[in-house]
Amino acid sequence: MMLNRQQLKNPNGLDALDALNFLLADVRGALGPFLNVFLVTQQGWSQSAVGVVTMVGGLLGLLAQGPAGALIDAVRAKRELVAAALAILAVGSLIIFAVPTFWPVMVANAALAVVGDVFGPAVAALTLGLYARAQLAGRMGRNGAFDHAGNVFIAVLAGVVGHLFGQRAVFLLGPVFALLAIAAVLSIPAGAINHHQARGHDQARGHDQPPATPRLSAFIRCRPLMIFAGCGLLFHFANAPLLPLVGQKLANANPEWATAMTSSCIVAAQLVMLPMALFAGHYAQKWGRKPVLLIAFAILPVRACLYIVSDNPAWLIGVQLLDGVGAGLIGVLTPLIVADLTRATGHYNLALGLIMSAQGIGGAVSGLAAGASVDWLGYSATFLGLGVAAGVGLLAFLLLFPETSLPGVEEGSPVRREAQPS
Repeated sequence: MMLNRQQLKNPNGLDALDALNFLLADVRGALGPFLNVFLVTQQGWSQSAVGVVTMVGGLLGLLAQGPAGALIDAVRAKRELVAAALAILAVGSLIIFAVPTFWPVMVANAALAVVGDVFGPAVAALTLGLYARAQLAGRMGRNGAFDHAGNVFIAVLAGVVGHLFGQRAVFLLGPVFALLAIAAVLSIPAGAINHHQARGHDQARGHDQPPATPRLSAFIRCRPLMIFAGCGLLFHFANAPLLPLVGQKLANANPEWATAMTSSCIVAAQLVMLPMALFAGHYAQKWGRKPVLLIAFAILPVRACLYIVSDNPAWLIGVQLLDGVGAGLIGVLTPLIVADLTRATGHYNLALGLIMSAQGIGGAVSGLAAGASVDWLGYSATFLGLGVAAGVGLLAFLLLFPETSLPGVEEGSPVRREAQPS
């Protein structure tokens, strides 16, 4: 049964899926880059120590991506799964606030990384289960827009809270918005979710049985999926450290405005991401996936190199606007491309989890690599090295990746043939 739009309204008239995307951004944004800046500038951690915490959390998170996707494919209680992950996130945020020393932060950050694997695939699954495939591109763009609006809101709020009450107080925002997000996800009517569509089936299987688990080789033999995973790894390797590094440069030069400066960087990017998400949702349907995503890959090496030009805060924040172009586009296109390549397999969330694992590998490894590079070589050499990695990703995507929205690519994917449930 297709969703009646009025069914997704909560008592206050707000679309529950819109509210969920907005509030999940608030939950994640209350931690994110503020943690790195807080540990370096307020707790006296070295770049390498922060890199170790980032890497361990990232590696554990990426190991959990595939299982998290398979779990989301298998269970019907997707709303409850999101709520449980939010509760764990709230506890982890409180631990970081209360005991900001190495091992408590290491354990809390690792837990946050693991439960954080649930949010992206679960929201994508809920979207597939609530909307027809023809509406998917536009709805994914709308999801992205509300996510970025939430990031802008929490960045401004965190900047104000950090300036008035200290950087440490920012971590109290996580539990508050986690509770609000739990209310939002549970307000989505359970009966409105088509659980067959939510795991990538266009047709119901009957008797609510989950699809058979595919061999890993079925995914590996899907060349476009593997190319996309490799390109995503390079993109996130180059992109993940940029904002924390810029935030640290700004904080070291202006310690009394550290949180406000970091918030300015986030707001600058998120204000661009919001329209770019809507742009991606619209033009991915008109032009195809590859031309739109190519813009994201092309802008990243330019941005990394521009950070070298000047240390002026206005310049650094201005360059950060380009982050909005790349992140805004790739955030919308990733679940769309995975949906193209796994159509009718019933393993959408598993494949999305594997792609996000590849992206997580890039982000996790780069956290340690960038931290060590700054300690030994300085910021400029680190930005240049990240720009080179981004350039390699751009060339690979341009030369090797096909247009997935073409019917032949969707229907001819090895994943679809070999992972098709029996």
